[in-house]
Formats: sequence, C-alpha cells, structure tokens
Amino acid sequence: MKKIITLLTGLALSVGISLSAVAEIQSLRGSLSLDSDSQSFEKRKQIKQKDGFERSYKIQPPMIPHATDKDKITLKGNTCMRCHSEKNYKKEKAPRIGDSHYIDRDGNKLNKLSSRRYFCNQCHATQVNAEQLVENNFVGAK
Repeated sequence: MKKIITLLTGLALSVGISLSAVAEIQSLRGSLSLDSDSQSFEKRKQIKQKDGFERSYKIQPPMIPHATDKDKITLKGNTCMRCHSEKNYKKEKAPRIGDSHYIDRDGNKLNKLSSRRYFCNQCHATQVNAEQLVENNFVGAK
C-alpha cells in the first residue's frame, strides 16, 4: 500500500495534481489489502430485464439481460450457445447470434462461430445494480 501511495504521489507531482486530490483516490476494495486474509467486496446483484436494455450508441453490442454467473466460456465449451446458437435460439426463445459472428477477419463467411467472436463477454456485458463510482451525465445516441 505504501508503494502505491508513493507511486501516486510521484505521478501527481509530475503531472501537477495536488496531493489532496491523490488522497481522495481509492480502489473498489476501499482500504482492504490484497493479501489472502482480506475480505472480498460485496457481490453485486445482476439485473434481469425481459426485453433487454436500450443501446447507448448505434453499433453497441447488446447488453446481457439475464444472470451469467453460472455461465462458462472456455476453449472446450461456451454455455451461451445452449440458448443463442442457430440450432437452439427458437426453442429457447432467445436472440440468435448475429450474422457478423460467422465472418472471419478476411470477410469470409464461416459455417461455425468465428473464433474472434467466441468469448461473448468480451463485448457483451451483464448489468448489475451498482452505484456510480463517479458522476455521469452521459446521454446515449437515440
């Protein structure tokens, strides 16, 4: 912790930020240390939304409107495919994976999911009921 404060103090002085501003910087863990005896921070409850979330900009990947804490994406399997694959989406009443997910980096159409699009949570995020960490007045494109 002392090393972090020293580093931040040096950084602040080099860019002209006052030390009082550095003192207000805090991690999500608060004052908890990173050692094995420290408590983990509170798990956030995921928001479920039947009809999905409104997008903030035109080409934003859709947000995930359901819990994903039990889903696993590994090199051997992707549990998202149980519901969102071409084969299962109608039966599961889930959105089908977009056609863009079946195109490789050279623009060739594939018969299977592109390896570049395999890790869903790389672009698609689950929503949680967390307080904003900083003031935010963002207004998305409508």
